[in-house]
Amino acid sequence: MYDWLRLIHLLSAAVWTGGLIVLAASVVALRRAGADRVVVVAVARMFARVSWTAIALAATTGIWQLLRIGAAASNPATEFGRALFVKLLLVGAAAGLALWHQLGSTEHSPKVRGITQAAILVTSIGIFAAAVWLGRASFA
Repeated sequence: MYDWLRLIHLLSAAVWTGGLIVLAASVVALRRAGADRVVVVAVARMFARVSWTAIALAATTGIWQLLRIGAAASNPATEFGRALFVKLLLVGAAAGLALWHQLGSTEHSPKVRGITQAAILVTSIGIFAAAVWLGRASFA
């Protein structure tokens, strides 16, 4: 049961982060090809649907896993607790940036949108790095 939970968690995170990379490349390609803004917006909106679903699944399965291992695992005095704190901090930052980006995308300049998207991508890669640290700490 818990292997399926972890699998769904990892796949959801991979869909989100991998999707960010594919979206960035797609937007660049669409713009270079002269695609109308409406096409770029349609691609971004479809990605938003997929990504928010992936984020919700990752968050739900992450919380479920935390409940399964118990509160003692979040002790900041342990390496596991520190890794968990960093991962949760990055998840909150990435989700907050994504929400801010989505809600304000029509008001922000292309430069601000690009910087925000890059920050979301870097933060999501940081989440994977924290997850690796978390996995290493769980075996220590």
